[in-house]
Amino acid sequence: MNIVFAVIVFLSLGFAGARQLGLLPNPATTLPMADLSKAMVDSAGSAVDLAIGLVGVMTLFLGLMKVVEAGGMLTIISRLIRPLMIRLFPDVPPDHPAMGAMVLNLSANALGLGNAATPFGIKAMQALDTLNPVKGRATNAMALFLAINTSSVTLLPTGVIALRAAAGSKDPAAILPTTLFATIGSTLTAIVAARLYQRFVKSDALPLPPAENTEDSLSETPAEPGPARPEGDAYPLWVSILALACVAALIPAAVLYGDTASPWILPGLMGGFLLFGLVRKVPVYEAFVEGAKEGFQVALRIIPYMVAILVTVGMFKVSGGLDFITGILGKVTEPLGLPAQALPMALMRPLSGSGAYGIMAAIINDPAIGPDSYVGRLVSTLQGSTETTFYVMAVYFGAVGVRQVRHTLAAALTADLAGIVFAVIACSMFLV
Repeated sequence: MNIVFAVIVFLSLGFAGARQLGLLPNPATTLPMADLSKAMVDSAGSAVDLAIGLVGVMTLFLGLMKVVEAGGMLTIISRLIRPLMIRLFPDVPPDHPAMGAMVLNLSANALGLGNAATPFGIKAMQALDTLNPVKGRATNAMALFLAINTSSVTLLPTGVIALRAAAGSKDPAAILPTTLFATIGSTLTAIVAARLYQRFVKSDALPLPPAENTEDSLSETPAEPGPARPEGDAYPLWVSILALACVAALIPAAVLYGDTASPWILPGLMGGFLLFGLVRKVPVYEAFVEGAKEGFQVALRIIPYMVAILVTVGMFKVSGGLDFITGILGKVTEPLGLPAQALPMALMRPLSGSGAYGIMAAIINDPAIGPDSYVGRLVSTLQGSTETTFYVMAVYFGAVGVRQVRHTLAAALTADLAGIVFAVIACSMFLV
């Protein structure tokens, strides 16, 4: 991240300076360096505003997470999908709280609940950090989780569907199969890339922390003998298969009833979590408040990381660097099914969610393009099937103070590239 941060800043300075000196064309009527200065200040303010805006959301969902955690839901979920998770994350004990938190994060992403996914993801990262032998450096499990998170399978891209409907699309949910196809491809790529790249970086297999800290790390060896813990045992295979079948059934359900179901998801999530806590005899109010306190602290802790990322993205966009690169790459990508109109969206998506959202909105509301054209559906699929990689890394790693990301960025960007490729393939197959 140190290299990436410095490269983006210096590229931005270079492009803005070249335009200021007349070495590159300047389509704007204002001075490029003045625009760059304004973008730096505005982006820093926007980062703080965004972080403050996250306080309420994170307080809400981490409070709910505490309720279901106290009721044992994370243990139930981790036991349910243990056969899959222990293969994906062999370094994480099967009954560790990180397992359930990761599943809830990926489930929220699958349903298009970005606001809910972030607190769950931070909770998962904090749980994974208890197993981290070297604080401040990402483990293999952290890198794999973040790579999967930036490419996770999406059943219901609710925000994109709503924007397409507002733009006058005749079939706002037409992107459901293309988004699903693209995210399945990018998720499989993320897993392969993370496993492959970890072979080329320094291993995180170091001695465990001192004995006084191991009680929080949930090591696989109990501190003292005792009765077997039933939470650590997987459910019978037929139960796991049945659960996976129910998840698979959500795919056609999302295609057929996505518009109708989406308004019920968040209220249903809150009601379901609280009902679960009450059934399990959890003092839901006290548990919620305890988790909410943690959410408030985490939201404030990530402000410096968000400022660093959003300032560099804002500088690169205003400097003209993004437009310059898309102008060159567009000549190459056009014959491959990625038109020049969609290229800014593909490049902006890993950098800035709000920036990519704005580009998509401008494209599908352009009368010359529209939401139901190939370009309109392609950018809609890209918005629903790729993630703001740098933002997610800043937030998740910032919550646990990780600065050495190892192979995480390479794996996540590989998944982003795969998402673009599979989105082009899906739109070419399903929409032409």
